[in-house]
Amino acid sequence: MITATQIEMALGHVNDPDLGQSLTQLGMIENIAVDGLKVSFDLVLTTPACPMKKKMSDDCIAAIHELVDRNAEVTVNLTSRTPSQPAPEELLPGVRHTLLVASGKGGVGKSTVAANLAVALAAKGAKVGLVDADIYGPSIPMMFGIEPDEVYGETHEGKQYMTPVERYGIKIMSIGLLVDTDKALAWRGPMASGALKQLVGDTWWGELDYLVCDMPPGTGDIQLTVAQSLPVSGAVIVSTPQQVALADVVRGVEMFRNPAINIPVLGLVENMAWFTPAELPQNRYYIFGREGVSRMAQSMGLPLLGQIPLVQSIAESGDSGRPVALWSPNPSPECLAFSTLADNVIKELCKIA
Repeated sequence: MITATQIEMALGHVNDPDLGQSLTQLGMIENIAVDGLKVSFDLVLTTPACPMKKKMSDDCIAAIHELVDRNAEVTVNLTSRTPSQPAPEELLPGVRHTLLVASGKGGVGKSTVAANLAVALAAKGAKVGLVDADIYGPSIPMMFGIEPDEVYGETHEGKQYMTPVERYGIKIMSIGLLVDTDKALAWRGPMASGALKQLVGDTWWGELDYLVCDMPPGTGDIQLTVAQSLPVSGAVIVSTPQQVALADVVRGVEMFRNPAINIPVLGLVENMAWFTPAELPQNRYYIFGREGVSRMAQSMGLPLLGQIPLVQSIAESGDSGRPVALWSPNPSPECLAFSTLADNVIKELCKIA
């Protein structure tokens, strides 16, 4: 006679191909039912589009036939809820607001905006954290001059956490501090999503007014998982004024407006709005088009949160590990632009609080 315990033990020999751990350890097996030779259970996936779902299902059936009874009639019910996932509000209990900085496509300066927005918020006296969720292109460590050996652990309430690195009053954590950035991360969506949730949830952030998340570009599985896993207050969409970038803004906004996500879009940021040469600070050259993001924001009923110029000092500051938004007695126009962005983000958050 087949028992549920036998089935559970057999499935313990089946591993997730990406994570290399057994499906039972990962909490991916639920609702085992046995009726004579009829066996059924739920195989819980991280996404309905998981490319390995057929292999895992076939492996489960093979394990039961080999280790329990070759005559068993096995039914595998595929579901797509992330198993053993804490409620979003439990993941970051000390964080007042989580802000997603996102973009419909890469190359629009999203990470630069995220880094300098965090710096600008901290300059206003807020407690700020910055998580680099751009798992395939983590650039935040370079922008803040952080080395991997600066990450260490600490214990809170009997659990081991990673301690974020502090720079300019900001608590920072990045996947780039935990992996070899010289090698490509050939991870499928579910594995990357799991790594990001672990990165955020296993870091001891403490009390924060704002946790700024530099999201991966695009609107795929990773973005959906992060957006649904974190207690998000709002999203900021970054784009350049050119039409090829604006075409992706609509998809980015609609992703957050989807009823299954339902995250407020605080507004749009126009990055590289114009080029200003250092020797001619009053001149503006609209090399990517003029006010394209401004018109897009108006058509979508969203605020234009800020316009960031394309200037050499912003690029140089990112390469040197000293963000341009750091406040000084005589702030540059670029610093003031990010300060205005931070003011507008705070204002929009107050409207939905």
